[in-house]
Amino acid sequence: MAEQLTPFLRVEDANASTAWYARLGFVKQWEHRFEPGLPLFVCVARGPMQLFLSEHHGDARPGTLLYLHVNDLQAVAAEFGAAVEEAPWGPELELTDPDGNRLRIGAAQP
Repeated sequence: MAEQLTPFLRVEDANASTAWYARLGFVKQWEHRFEPGLPLFVCVARGPMQLFLSEHHGDARPGTLLYLHVNDLQAVAAEFGAAVEEAPWGPELELTDPDGNRLRIGAAQP
C-alpha cells in the first residue's frame, strides 16, 4: 500500500455519517465495534481518499475542517444545493456534515 494520511472525524452516529459521506462518493470499506453497545468505527473511501468515522469520544474533536479536491465540483454543488464561490486559488464550496465537521471542497487541478 502507498503511504497516505487518513483523518479521523468524530461522529455521533457512524451509520448516518456513512450515508451522508456516500453522497460525496465515499463508500464504506469496513467497520469495527469491540462488542455490542460500544462505539462504532467506520472506514469510508473515495478512490485513494479515506476517512475514519469514529463514535469514540477520544478519537477526534468535533468541528474538524478538511479540504477535498474533486473532479466535478458542480456535481457536488448540485447534490447538496451548495453555492460555489470563487476564491483566489479557484472555485470551492463549503459543507458541514451532520456532526459539525466542515468540508471545504475545491476543483481538482489538472
